[in-house]
Amino acid sequence: MAASLNLLCLPCAGASATMYLRWRRQLPQWMHLVPVELPGRGGRLGEPAVEDFAQMVALVCREQRSAIQGRFVLFGHSMGALLAFGMARHLRATGRELPLAVVASGSSAPSRRDPERFARKGDDEALIADLRKQGGTPEDVFASPELMRITLDVLGADYRVCESFAYAAEPPLPMPLHVFAGREDDIAAERMDAWSAETATGFSLDWFDGGHFFIKQHEARVLSALQQRLAWSVAGESHASRAHA
Repeated sequence: MAASLNLLCLPCAGASATMYLRWRRQLPQWMHLVPVELPGRGGRLGEPAVEDFAQMVALVCREQRSAIQGRFVLFGHSMGALLAFGMARHLRATGRELPLAVVASGSSAPSRRDPERFARKGDDEALIADLRKQGGTPEDVFASPELMRITLDVLGADYRVCESFAYAAEPPLPMPLHVFAGREDDIAAERMDAWSAETATGFSLDWFDGGHFFIKQHEARVLSALQQRLAWSVAGESHASRAHA
């Protein structure tokens, strides 16, 4: 059995940590799920939202200090993938412990982000249209004015987080990078392949049927692939430790 690790899961734009709670019953015991709740949603609804990428990364690294020690992995879907990448860079820059691996799901590589992705999405009508296009939002949210207001406020703030991200060339990360993508998502394959330039120690790209929310549509397959990829990362870390002993 693989050695235990903390699996920090960062949500997509407009979502809360609850998007990952179902995983707790399906992951093996050696993977300890840590769903990360960001300000302004879920259990932190009363807190002001953060709208700057660098501030959000620094905040999560500070708040999750106890979870990002020892063996841990960063997982993120869509905006969460970008945050996971930013956290890995931030931890390296501040001399902190680094994750065993980063798993980026449903997101273009940081160097290949579409500059038009968040253009003209500053009003409710545009945000609602984007929610419909991406899928993954329950119909009861659209039917409830109160839930819709909360969702749109969080989504707008998160889009501003993504807009504030500016890619800067840095040395590749010194840990494996595993990427998950949906075959029917509207992210071009070359934008997913470009993640390979961000790691110096191992890259994988797994494709799944489904659109942007393939992680919900094909949850069992995604979790099986996640378990396999992380078992390899833990095994690789263990071999490296023995090699340097």
